[in-house]
Amino acid sequence: MGTVKLKVARIGNSRGVRLPAASLRRYRIGESVLMEERSEGILLRPTGPVVQKLSWEDTAREMATAGEDWRAWDATAADGLDELPWDETRKTRVAESRSGYRAKKRR
Repeated sequence: MGTVKLKVARIGNSRGVRLPAASLRRYRIGESVLMEERSEGILLRPTGPVVQKLSWEDTAREMATAGEDWRAWDATAADGLDELPWDETRKTRVAESRSGYRAKKRR
């Protein structure tokens, strides 16, 4: 879901925020949540056992339904990493095949 700005509402002498229904379902939040104060902010999490992480299949399904444009990633296919500079084994094989070294060695 990403970052969502929530409005702080007055509830008697206190303040509160309303959490989106989709987030409540996703994190299996029922009648109560645990609040943890951290240096970087407030963490809200469900009570009870830790929420199970999404599987790769679930993640792929969510990404597909999000309707994001992934075409920019296609440009990385032409980044030249098919020839890795740190792969010495591959370098040796390529050099040998170009020079015919293996063919001569087998004779």
